[in-house]
Amino acid sequence: MAQVKPARARPGALLVGLALLAAVMIAGLLGGAADIAPWQVVLQVADWLPLVSVDSGLAPVEQGLLYELRLPRVLLAAVVGGLLAMAGAGYQGVFRNPLADPYLLGAAAGAGLTTTVAVVLLPDSAPSTPVAAFVGAVGGVFLAYGLGSAAGRNGGTATLVLAGVAVTSFLTAVQTFVQQLGVEELRRVYSWILGDVGGGWEQVRLVLPYAAVAAAVLMVHGRMLDVLAVGDEEAGALGVRAARVRFVVLLAASLATAAAVAVSGLIGFVGIVVPHVVRRLAGGSYRSVLPLSLIGGATFLVLADLLARTVIAPAELPIGVVTMFVGAPFFVAVLRMTRGTAT
Repeated sequence: MAQVKPARARPGALLVGLALLAAVMIAGLLGGAADIAPWQVVLQVADWLPLVSVDSGLAPVEQGLLYELRLPRVLLAAVVGGLLAMAGAGYQGVFRNPLADPYLLGAAAGAGLTTTVAVVLLPDSAPSTPVAAFVGAVGGVFLAYGLGSAAGRNGGTATLVLAGVAVTSFLTAVQTFVQQLGVEELRRVYSWILGDVGGGWEQVRLVLPYAAVAAAVLMVHGRMLDVLAVGDEEAGALGVRAARVRFVVLLAASLATAAAVAVSGLIGFVGIVVPHVVRRLAGGSYRSVLPLSLIGGATFLVLADLLARTVIAPAELPIGVVTMFVGAPFFVAVLRMTRGTAT
């Protein structure tokens, strides 16, 4: 029977990741049309901390700009990026498939469809959109996995990806049809489809409870995902109920995806890019991959949003366009590396 070595904690990697995230978030607060000195931004951030009082030298208008516009945008990008990256890592652990990703498995498309239905048919029900997105995300993943399992035994890499693409295409087509039923909501829906993290404090407060639950559940199951990696029989011999672990992680990853999609729209490839980079740098144990994916996803999306705001300033690129520019070639590279395992 295979022995499962306990994963070693990597506090050094976590500290480096947190420091990089803090630096990128400060850079995100600096990005914008208004020119504010970096040292003033740092002092203002310090002044927001509990039990700290410093004078940043900023005028009230500049303080309001930072607090009401830039800070919630940076925080929302960090939360959404962390959720999508953790969800991708969770899906990859459940399916033991390096190409599993919220966008490719149909989770994002399913969440997008049900959220669009909520936006078009129930425009005043913003608090219920994460619930609708969760139902769609779970449905999309189960549909893709069911099709992949039926078409190819054990849901191999190529089969699962093709099933996910098929499900995503179908759900996207249905979503487009639903959009036509509410023409007055088209602009809002199209903006949402391309990704947007400028929803303000309302969206931050909306996503935080779902993010906390999903992240906590995934973190707790990191060791069990390591055990599942050696096989179901070995996991059972070690007292791990493989089916139960997969079901719980699948629900948590789908909740993370749904919460992210509900407040930011369809932002692709975060869930495949970040976990792969984390594994390259810190090893394959999920006890390290999950927390580092949370930090790495937050860093990646804050940086992507900063680029989206500055590349063609004063205009903005949709953040989903930036992640696709990075993610599409990355996905091709990963596909080439894993083609030998396709069934």
